[in-house]
Amino acid sequence: MRLAHAAIAAALVFVPASLRAEGVTTFTLDNGLEAIVLEDHRAPVVVHMVWYRVGSADEPPGKSGIAHYLEHLMFKATDELASGELSDTVARNGGSDNAFTSYDYTGYFQRIAADRLDLVMGMEASRMDGLALVEGDIVTERDVVIEERNQRTENDAGALFNEQLYAALYLNHPYGIPIIGWKHEADSLTLEDANAFYEKHYGPNNAILVVAGDVDPDEVKALAEKHYGVIAPNPAIVERNRPSEPPQLAERRLRYADPRIGSDYVSRVYLVPERNTGDQKDAAALTLLGRVLGGSSTTSVLAKKLQFENPKAVYTSAWYNGLTTDNATFGLAIVPVPDVSLDEAESLLDAAIAEFLKEGVDDEQLERIKMSFRASEIYASDNVSSIANRYGRALTVGLTLDDVEEWPDLIEAVTEEDILAAAKNFLDRKRSVTGIVRSPEVAQ
Repeated sequence: MRLAHAAIAAALVFVPASLRAEGVTTFTLDNGLEAIVLEDHRAPVVVHMVWYRVGSADEPPGKSGIAHYLEHLMFKATDELASGELSDTVARNGGSDNAFTSYDYTGYFQRIAADRLDLVMGMEASRMDGLALVEGDIVTERDVVIEERNQRTENDAGALFNEQLYAALYLNHPYGIPIIGWKHEADSLTLEDANAFYEKHYGPNNAILVVAGDVDPDEVKALAEKHYGVIAPNPAIVERNRPSEPPQLAERRLRYADPRIGSDYVSRVYLVPERNTGDQKDAAALTLLGRVLGGSSTTSVLAKKLQFENPKAVYTSAWYNGLTTDNATFGLAIVPVPDVSLDEAESLLDAAIAEFLKEGVDDEQLERIKMSFRASEIYASDNVSSIANRYGRALTVGLTLDDVEEWPDLIEAVTEEDILAAAKNFLDRKRSVTGIVRSPEVAQ
C-alpha cells in the first residue's frame, strides 16, 4: 500500500493508540502453552508460528551450535511424520514454511491458506514432543550446517570479524558465542547432543503459539486444545539461569586484518540496557539515539558531519538492538575516505559525537524520525507475518502484550533530553570494544 506523504501524515496523526490492541486474543492451555491470536481478515491467509524460549545462549558448554543444529533436525521424522513430510505437505497445499534460531529463541512457522490451519497445527504439534531422530539424520544435517557456516561466516571476512568483536564484548555471557556455533564444536555434535537438548528444552510449557490472519480466536483455541493440549508439559524445563556479565572496567580493542576486506573501517559496540518489561524508556531513548546518530545515509548526525560538511568518510552508521533477554548492544561504524587512516577516523567519530552532545538534537530531524517510525508501524501492520513476528519476538524475550502495545507511545514520548542522557549514560568506552578492520596490504 502506497500513500502520499500528506495522507501518511494524516493517518499517523489521527489513528488512536488504542486501535493497536484490537483483534488481539490470548489464552493459556493447562499444559502451559501460551497463545496469542492476531486477527486480520483482509485476506484468507494465516501465519502459524511456534516460538520456543530457548536459543543459542542456552546451550551447554562445549556444545555451541546445538540450538541451530536442532532447528534443522526438527524437519526430520517424528512419530507421525516421515522426514521432510511437513515441508512437503505445506508446499503441496500452496504454503511456505521455515524456521530460525536466535540467542534467545527458536521459531517455526508456516504461511498458508486459512482453511489449512488444522493441518499445519497438527504437524507442528507432532514435532513438539515426537521428534524421532536417527544417526543418519545427524551426519547429513551436520554437513549442511557446517556448509552454512562456511558460506555465511568462513567465507565472509566481516562475519569473522564480528564473531571476534562480540566474543571480546561479552566477557562471561553466552551472547559472545556465535549462534551457528564455533566450527570445531559444531563439527562434533552428536545424536545424543541433539536429543538431550530437545528433551531438556522442547515442550508446551516452554512455547508460545502465535496465530495471525483470517482466523476466529475461538476456533484457534479449539484447534490448539485438540493438537497441543494433549501434549504433557515437559518436567525437565526449568527457568533460565544464564551467566551474567561482571562489571566491565576497561575498554577493549581489537585489530583485525584480512585480505578479503574491501574497505577498511572502524566498528565499536557498547553493552547497553535491553528492553525490559515495564521498563522500556531507556531502550526507547537508545532506539532514537541510534537513528539520530546514524539511521540515515544523508540526514543523520554522523552522515552530515563526516560525509558532507567535512567529507572524511564514505559511510557512517549507528544502531541499537534491544530485543534481547539480557544486555543489548549499541554500535557505531565509520568507513573513511582513502587518505584518512583508521586511527584518525576513530578520532573523527568520537569528535562528532562530542559535538553532538554539545549541540543537541535538531527538532526537525527528530520529528522526521518519529514520523518514519510511525509509518513503519503502519506498514508492518499490513503484513500478517510482520505482526506475528513483532509479538513473538517480544514475548519470547520476556516482554508482555502491554509492553508491545506501549512501545510506539514510548518512542513518541522520547525527548531531546532523553536522547542526550542515553548517549552520556550508556556510550561508556569502559563498556565497549573497538575494532580496527583493514586489509593487511594497507599500512596503518
